[in-house]
Amino acid sequence: MVDQVKVVADDQAPAEQSLRRNLTNRHIQLIAIGGALGTGLFMGSGKTISLAGPSIIFVYMIIGFMLFFVMRAMGELLLSNLEYKSFSDFASDLLGPWAGYFTGWTYW
Repeated sequence: MVDQVKVVADDQAPAEQSLRRNLTNRHIQLIAIGGALGTGLFMGSGKTISLAGPSIIFVYMIIGFMLFFVMRAMGELLLSNLEYKSFSDFASDLLGPWAGYFTGWTYW
C-alpha cells in the first residue's frame, strides 16, 4: 500500500512560516546554564549506570533519601540558633574551633 504525499513547491510556501529572532538575553542565558549543567549531570550518571548497571538507580534513590534528611537536620540546626550563618558556624559550635576552621576553609 502506498501513501500519497502532497508535494509543495518552494514558491508556494505560505508567507507566515518565516524565521524570526525572538530569543531574549534571558532565554540564551538559561539555555547555556541548562546545557552546561545538564550535560555534566547526565554524562556522569550515564557513565556510572553503564558501568554498574541498573542497580545504581536504586543507590541514587537511597542517597537522595538520606540527603533529604541531612538537609532537614541542617535546617533544624539553623533555626535552633539564629547566630549560625554558615556550615563553619555549625562545625565550630558543635565540634570545636578546628572543625569550624577546616569546614570554612574547604567550603570557601
